[in-house]
Amino acid sequence: LAHQTAVALSCHEMNRLELNCYNYNTVIDACAKASAWTKALYLVNMMAQSQVEADKFTFGAAISACKRGGEWEKTLQLLSAMAKGKVERNAIMVGAAISACQKVGKWEE
Repeated sequence: LAHQTAVALSCHEMNRLELNCYNYNTVIDACAKASAWTKALYLVNMMAQSQVEADKFTFGAAISACKRGGEWEKTLQLLSAMAKGKVERNAIMVGAAISACQKVGKWEE
């Protein structure tokens, strides 16, 4: 419940905050902890629309949110977006995507 409250407050406060990568990442991380993958992905898309460049922390938190939400396809899409955007991937992110796939029997994807 605390994480859900943080997500709600953070999303509401985004209208008042400077739209920079750090602030987006903070809110996306709160979404990950609350398993709020739809909000996390919405914020990643908002970053692109606001011309705020996503970094490895952005994608790591979004991947974590999708993994917690059981959205294995979204984790793979995020890894692909990282490669296209030349954002550095690490073993933790790739492991989270593999874990999300493994949970639903899609580890070969």
